Amino acid sequence: MLLLERDRAERLLHAVRIVVLALLGGAALAYSPTLPRSLNRVNVILLLIMLAWTLGQRRLFFHRHTLPAWLSLANPVVDITAVTTLLAAYGFAYSPALALDTPIVAAYFVIIAALPVASTATKAAAVSGLALVEYLLLTGVFLASGRLVTVLSPVAANASGAVSPLDEGAKVLLLACAGAVATYAAHWQERLSQRIALAARESEALQERLEQAQLRALRLQLQPHFLFNALNTITALVHHDPGSAERMVTGLSELLRVSLAPAGEQEVRLDREVELVRHYLHIQQVRFADRLTVSYDIDEDAMEGMVPSLLLQPLVENAVLHGIAPRSAAGCVSIVARRRDGVLVIEISDDGVGQSRSGFPTREGVGLGNARARLRSLYGDDHRFEAGPRTEGGFLVSIEIPFHSVARRPEGAAPA
Repeated sequence: MLLLERDRAERLLHAVRIVVLALLGGAALAYSPTLPRSLNRVNVILLLIMLAWTLGQRRLFFHRHTLPAWLSLANPVVDITAVTTLLAAYGFAYSPALALDTPIVAAYFVIIAALPVASTATKAAAVSGLALVEYLLLTGVFLASGRLVTVLSPVAANASGAVSPLDEGAKVLLLACAGAVATYAAHWQERLSQRIALAARESEALQERLEQAQLRALRLQLQPHFLFNALNTITALVHHDPGSAERMVTGLSELLRVSLAPAGEQEVRLDREVELVRHYLHIQQVRFADRLTVSYDIDEDAMEGMVPSLLLQPLVENAVLHGIAPRSAAGCVSIVARRRDGVLVIEISDDGVGQSRSGFPTREGVGLGNARARLRSLYGDDHRFEAGPRTEGGFLVSIEIPFHSVARRPEGAAPA
């Protein structure tokens, strides 16, 4: 995130550089009648070089998704060197005192002030040091040439056209302070970004653990609910049909083996879920005899898809208990599964009494509510869950989830 923001800042600074060059060009044009030809020539040459550098990099690099990292160092280096070159040209073409007193010296501070926006702390320190060294070297060259007259008193120096060492020392001190502040600002920005990133990762990991805990709680909620209903079914047959009750106990044993085996998994293959549903419906067919028929229409390649564990059984249980059981005539529960364009489509329907006559107006009990919550937690917005009456009678639950053959686990999350 910090790198992207720095890239945006570098592009913005590039636009600012173009505006500044345009303003400097206008100022040079306004001053040209009062300046010697040599100074006008220096202004034109430097402005053209800087304009070529600025427009050239825009043509070469700004069409890319991100700018080259070295531009954030090269641009301030070029800017500072251009200011130093301009001051040197003023000093040798006209007067060193004029060069050191010209307002263009303030450009050093402007360039340094912009460093924390687009540069790292290391780059900010390097550029700040470069500005200080170049100014010291320029002053030293002027002194060595013998053309720079110095007067200790700033007042006397201003009156005589000389330069005061006190004034120059203050400039050097201010440049050093500005560089130190810019470097610290860039360093502070980096530390803040690291802390925010660390906090975001910790928050994300905590959210993942919370979602995993919620999913485990939802899954564990289904097991006693299912077991309670299965035992009730067996109890209803013990007295008047002991043989059927015995077969149901055997089926329940096998059903529990299948349903409890993957207790630590949030997702299982569809074929395992279908096996669980088959065991459950076999128990219910013992209870309802000829009143319950089952239809399976499942594509072979859909069987490899991963689905939330214990997703189908509660929905099939709803179809049996709230659709088929309340009616006296025979009914059918249908289970359909298709793989379509990277999506696993599952439909569970019955031709029973439907929503209006079942006595359960919303039918949003443990089965539907749990399924809806688990799908939302596992897949977010990347799923569809619809439940409601069919036009031809009965009830339909339709589910669409992304097809994948390996169980999903959020990065960094512990196994469920």
